[in-house]
Amino acid sequence: MDYANQTLMNEFLFMGLTNCFQYQVILFVIFLLVYLVTFLENLGLITLIWIDSRLHTPMYFFLSHLSFVDVCSSSVAGPKMLTDIFMEKKVISFFGCAAQLWTICLFLVTGSFLLASMAYDRYVAICKPLFYILIMSQRVCVQLVVGPYMMGLIAAVTHTVFTFRLPYCGPKIINHFFCDLIPLLSLACADTQVNKLLLFIIGGFTGVLSGVIIVVSYMYVLIAVLKIRSADGRRRAFSTCSSHLTVVSIFYGTLFFTYIRPNSTSSLDINKVVSVFYTAVIPMLNPLIYSLRNKDVKDSFRRMFERKKFLMSR
Repeated sequence: MDYANQTLMNEFLFMGLTNCFQYQVILFVIFLLVYLVTFLENLGLITLIWIDSRLHTPMYFFLSHLSFVDVCSSSVAGPKMLTDIFMEKKVISFFGCAAQLWTICLFLVTGSFLLASMAYDRYVAICKPLFYILIMSQRVCVQLVVGPYMMGLIAAVTHTVFTFRLPYCGPKIINHFFCDLIPLLSLACADTQVNKLLLFIIGGFTGVLSGVIIVVSYMYVLIAVLKIRSADGRRRAFSTCSSHLTVVSIFYGTLFFTYIRPNSTSSLDINKVVSVFYTAVIPMLNPLIYSLRNKDVKDSFRRMFERKKFLMSR
């Protein structure tokens, strides 16, 4: 193995999504709008939760961190992809690629466990309402947020260290629009079985642990809701969980489709398209889902606009 060539690999080139100029213009407009909407939506939701005392509850505390994760994850690949669309050479430095992989791993794993924390919060709220304030104390809420960030940090450091200790002797063209793990491993000129095993272990641990927490939490929620005699009570109970279940389904479905498919050229091309969903589309959809299907958020938005309208009319 010629490790000397690794020192020459100081940059990578992205293949991007398309080389057709007409499609590039369309994609640029679409992704620019998506990124701007994502940034403004999530920032607006964070601000709303921060300034409205009625939203100072554990559920919205978790939601504000999910919005923060969405803003960060969309900013990992979004701005770089937009600047690269019309570039003939879509270049990223070796260390820039490492930083991109680190951040995308950090926020994907953090987002997974944040959804699990939110599921546990819904379980306590519906199954143990009398003890909700006692169980979901400020200390517990902080732990349920710090934990996901720590898990994300461990996964990000592990994948980044083990990926970039591999020799990359060429070619240096990544069949993607950002430095994702699977396309990078396909370029390494060394055995990547350890890296794939780590991906399986960490990804499996993340998916299984967070998935079990979510499934078990909602099994108890379903049992508790079915015991409610009034149809209106069941409807209100389900409405508090429907937004979260929708986000969970989209998020996990996209990730499982991306990282469980076999590693081949065709699957890399498909995964590149699917990656658009969890780096751009899902972060845009999350605040919409929570806002449109959540009465508290809609009421808070209405109060904020009415207050602003009143101040402007004075």
